[in-house]
Amino acid sequence: MDDLTLRRFLRACNLDVEKAVPFFLKYGKWRTSFVPKGYISEAEVQNDLSHNKVLLGGLDKKGRPLTVFFARRHFQNPKLDDFKRYCVYVLDKMVARIPTGQEKFVVIGDLTGFAYSNTDIRGYLGAFSILQDCYPERLEKLLLVDAPKLFMIMWKMIYLFIDDNTKTKIEFVDSKQLKSTLLEFMDESQLPDVYGGMVSLTPIQDV
Repeated sequence: MDDLTLRRFLRACNLDVEKAVPFFLKYGKWRTSFVPKGYISEAEVQNDLSHNKVLLGGLDKKGRPLTVFFARRHFQNPKLDDFKRYCVYVLDKMVARIPTGQEKFVVIGDLTGFAYSNTDIRGYLGAFSILQDCYPERLEKLLLVDAPKLFMIMWKMIYLFIDDNTKTKIEFVDSKQLKSTLLEFMDESQLPDVYGGMVSLTPIQDV
């Protein structure tokens, strides 16, 4: 592990070494057992990849990469560990896009068209757990767009398990305000075309 990784875990624990050391050791043990090859192959997560629910966009003004998750394309994977492997595959790809000098990424969770078939409390809890416990200090901002009442019912349960640091990075946005919100930290030339910009989104497996 490099110094930057160690520093991220330390920052996640508010510079408390006594908390950071076991936190980091737990991560190392998890990574060794859950990702024994050091990476997750496409073949291992083909079911989730086939839905094209995670796409990659441009960069914000500080060079942090943007990822878009379309919740209407997500369906519960009956095998939770398989979905967790997909989360690792996605997060590793997102981290690999971060340029030198930056450590974080930005995510849009597009909830347009979210329906009962897309509800997956177990899966979303697993995703947040991996993000918080295994990729600390990687998330800069999570914009949740057009959240319907059905999602908010589910969100109330998920929210209980999100740590305070992550909560401060989550913002709910109406689609009508999304472009202006994005323009606060992104150039228009880097906005996804589906939100009025110029960048075509690319399925994560194609990068």
